[in-house]
Amino acid sequence: MTTFHIQTLNAISPVGLQRLDRELFDIGTDIPEPRGILVRSADLHSMDVPPSLYAVARAGAGTNNIPVARLAALGIPVFNTPGANANAVKELVIAGMLLAARNLYHAADYTRDLVAEKGLAGKELDVQVEAGKKQFAGFELPGKSLGVIGLGAIGVLVANAAHALGLKVLGYDPALTIKNAWQLSPNVEQVTSVEELFSRSDMITLHVPLVDGTRGLVNAERIALMPQGGVVLNFARGGVVDEAAVLQALDSGHLHAYVNDFPSESGAVHPRVVTLPHLGASTGEAEDNCAIMAVDQLADYLLHGNIRNSVNYPEVVMARTPGTTRVGIFNENKPNMIGQITAVLADAGLNVAEFTNKSQGDYAYTLVDVEGEVRDELKEQILAIDGVIRARKIET
Repeated sequence: MTTFHIQTLNAISPVGLQRLDRELFDIGTDIPEPRGILVRSADLHSMDVPPSLYAVARAGAGTNNIPVARLAALGIPVFNTPGANANAVKELVIAGMLLAARNLYHAADYTRDLVAEKGLAGKELDVQVEAGKKQFAGFELPGKSLGVIGLGAIGVLVANAAHALGLKVLGYDPALTIKNAWQLSPNVEQVTSVEELFSRSDMITLHVPLVDGTRGLVNAERIALMPQGGVVLNFARGGVVDEAAVLQALDSGHLHAYVNDFPSESGAVHPRVVTLPHLGASTGEAEDNCAIMAVDQLADYLLHGNIRNSVNYPEVVMARTPGTTRVGIFNENKPNMIGQITAVLADAGLNVAEFTNKSQGDYAYTLVDVEGEVRDELKEQILAIDGVIRARKIET
């Protein structure tokens, strides 16, 4: 029986780890030749990739800490867990909206300062509370408009919850999936451009990955389109907002508040900024959900060759055909690869019982169930095909 060695590079929820059968998986932090890696925030960019490595699974949605393209070129799928922490982030965004609308963070600081720094108590404290509360007067959410950029698992939950709170909700996502479209409230108006969304939104919330196309998405020109007294909420990635432009808009009074999850030296001390210490997925429930999803996807790949929620390879899932041996093949996405692979199988006298192949960008992945004995030399023959990156016999 094959044993797969799994290395954990961060503390992974035991609720997830306990789903791995200890007869099939050896799990630890110090694994010299891992078949799989489970990671949360550890930076893998400087890691020497061991030849033994088959896959990396991140217990979270973002993969900026993983060399995704480099691993793709080695035939190593990288899994993430979209949606597993969606409710935790949604709740934090709603909390951020309320913090900004009612100036709660700075109001609490003011009250604490009256007692802790000024030593006020009793009637004197009551007098100062009443005298100072006017500076924290805010606004109510119903009737305001919220623009949601990115209608993935988190964005859809935020949009639906905001509508339930009485806001007019606008959404923008040119890559909206059918699944997410079905889950999105019909009361959410989808707009056709980022500029339209900014010009019509009192509040903006971002739910996009940090890539070249989203870096600095919130900039001076787009902030200028917002109504006076607008609010920007960023629980996506720090780089999607040009913070210098936001701070300038806060100083001028054009923006009312900036609430974010990514501390910086300048933002953390600004009187109109609420900066949280990266709390997006920091709930016990979210950590458990992410670990469960990451572990299940990694195990399914190692045991059966199935790929679900990979950021660098296509989704390929195939039920196993009884009485067959499975082979998984990674290759460059170019013509005649399928023909060459099936020709090698035919030359080896193997009958193909089931076959599937999908491509994504520069790469493709093939799963094939064959009848007959799969000898070691077959792998070498497949690897000899120009464009094949990796091949393995999935024996479990």
